[in-house]
Amino acid sequence: MNLIKLNATDSTNTYLKQLAKETRLPDGTVVVAENQLSGRGQMGNAWLSREGQSLTFSIFKEFKGLPVEHQFLVSMAVSLAILQATDRLNVPNISIKWPNDILSANKKIGGILIENVLEGSTVKYSIIGIGLNVNEADFSNLPQASSMKLETGKTFPLEEVLDTILKNVFKNLKNLPAADFSEMKRNYENNLFRKEKVSVFETPERFRFNGIIKGVSDIGELLVETENDPLQKFQMKEVKLIY
Repeated sequence: MNLIKLNATDSTNTYLKQLAKETRLPDGTVVVAENQLSGRGQMGNAWLSREGQSLTFSIFKEFKGLPVEHQFLVSMAVSLAILQATDRLNVPNISIKWPNDILSANKKIGGILIENVLEGSTVKYSIIGIGLNVNEADFSNLPQASSMKLETGKTFPLEEVLDTILKNVFKNLKNLPAADFSEMKRNYENNLFRKEKVSVFETPERFRFNGIIKGVSDIGELLVETENDPLQKFQMKEVKLIY
């Protein structure tokens, strides 16, 4: 593993993407920032982190023969890896909020931003950004956020948490094109937050409706059963879960 440590950067994903354009990066390169100034989450949201209390890092991972139509495998593999790692660290009630937020109970402790670079009909490589709230204790303006420390009452060594997560991520990404898609999808769906429960959803037009999460499609769309439709498919920017 090629590990690059930075004191500060705007975004580890942006830094690693630029590095990948300028040089031939070794597969598995990891960029870790002690202080990330302008972190990005899904749908353009900001990812806030406090220096020395959280983990913000990005991974450069090459693939051979991963079909574009199966690129959601990357998201599922990484989400499950973080779920497995945090569970191993005794963080309680871990689940995945579609598409790839990590929750403890109903509070967000981590997020993932995956940017795939395509070549023809396959995924050439992925830039996988991960943010994890480890030892933060103050989320006064973020009622739906929490940290590993708040959920467990323990302070965690950041290096130990990073090592545990990276081992799980690389294990899940190894030989990914040959992974059993159906089995990984089933495992991902089994860990979805609020699956099979009546929930409230909101469209970009602020229309709210009730529905039940049934799972995901092969390309990562959220499958929601509603009163008027047995199964609707939603892409990431088309709906958000209100909880």
